[in-house]
Amino acid sequence: MTKRTLLALAALALPFPVLAQHDPAAIQQKALGDETAYGIVEDLTTEIGPRLAGTEREAAARAWAVERLKAMGFANVRIEPFDMKTWVRGEESAEVTAPYPAKMHITALGNSASTGDKGLEAEVVYFRTLADLQAAPVGSLKGKIAFVSHKMTRTQNGASYGQFGGVRRIGPSLASEKGAAAIVIRSVGTDYHRNPHTGGTNFGERGVPIPSAAISIPDAENLERMIARAAKKGEAVKMKLVLTPRQIGTTQSGNVIAEVPGSDPDAGMILVGGHLDSWDLGTGAVDDGAGVAISAAAAKLIMDAGTPKRTIRVVWFGAEEVGLFGGIAYAKKHGAAGHALAMESDFGADRIWQVDFKLPQGTDDLKTRIANALAPLGIGRSNEPAGGGPDVGPTVALGVNAIDLQQDGTDYFDLHHTPDDTLDKIDPKKLQQNVAAWATVLSIVANDPADLLPKGKAGE
Repeated sequence: MTKRTLLALAALALPFPVLAQHDPAAIQQKALGDETAYGIVEDLTTEIGPRLAGTEREAAARAWAVERLKAMGFANVRIEPFDMKTWVRGEESAEVTAPYPAKMHITALGNSASTGDKGLEAEVVYFRTLADLQAAPVGSLKGKIAFVSHKMTRTQNGASYGQFGGVRRIGPSLASEKGAAAIVIRSVGTDYHRNPHTGGTNFGERGVPIPSAAISIPDAENLERMIARAAKKGEAVKMKLVLTPRQIGTTQSGNVIAEVPGSDPDAGMILVGGHLDSWDLGTGAVDDGAGVAISAAAAKLIMDAGTPKRTIRVVWFGAEEVGLFGGIAYAKKHGAAGHALAMESDFGADRIWQVDFKLPQGTDDLKTRIANALAPLGIGRSNEPAGGGPDVGPTVALGVNAIDLQQDGTDYFDLHHTPDDTLDKIDPKKLQQNVAAWATVLSIVANDPADLLPKGKAGE
């Protein structure tokens, strides 16, 4: 074989294997038997467990993540730290003291104030909805405990969370404005277990924090019955709360970053990931151990198939649960420049059923190829624009394109922010379907010739 022949063969070998090796159908089939994602979630929940943002356990998770991503073969693995104010949980209990004594299952909401070690006992004032609390006169709740109920409904796409989540997000600040000594809310969830759902709340810069907690849904409904029954007798329901959380000052969180280097730096990178932190009640398997595992496992499948055209950047975001701090920090540091696309997995581990797009004009062929490649997995194409997810959302808002692979969230809010968020809730086969969908999309987009770099706001 002549030197000229060898050079010709070498030239042919450079551009084509990238596309030839990244066969979406072949990668999809390989993913359906891949156990990488489940291994990540199993190890994370076993070796690290709960990972409340800003705490030593979240720091341990970052160190673990760096070692894991390096061992998987990713390049440029590093931590980008940022500072944050940190809240930690203390003792917590609740009981109705009159007229129907009963213990309640309760948990403090993030940023809740403390009752003090001795607790707080007061009359409970019932509000059927958040709107009813909003309508209460300022000062009308002085020295009392506000109780806000509602009934969250199951939805496949999680839309009800937007409607009912406000009870947790702004209910405590409203109760504080009305003069309440404390607030309890019906857990923002859809289960009927005596597992209360935690989550963050915010009193703003000028608001006065008050003790704030969620009670389990069965307990909330029992409390409603108690209040109705007592009212018929002209009696008030009294509750004793003990909540001793505290603010521990400024600590450090951070985003863990790893990359699959691409062959064409001018084509832009694909940003993928989920959040590494979790609430402290469960082990964060579903929210969001599954998400970091899915994104990393899919990226590894692309890496193993050969160098893609576009760099794939995997980010395991910090401090999502307590304020989206990791996503905000990433967007502030990196901006939109050089980002062709963003994708995030943060809605559990059930089967993906729908794909949404936010891509530039002239990419109809790309959308069709992706939709056709996902069809064997039972995934349909929607007409809804992609949003990108909570952590990549700040980057998408700067004009970066997005693709959403929508998981079935019908049962997601049974587990969300509860002690039940544990590894046993993940079905390995459903997890593999997620990885297969992600790897399919990445295999196509990472090598597509279209210009996907932001030129302003990305269109649908």
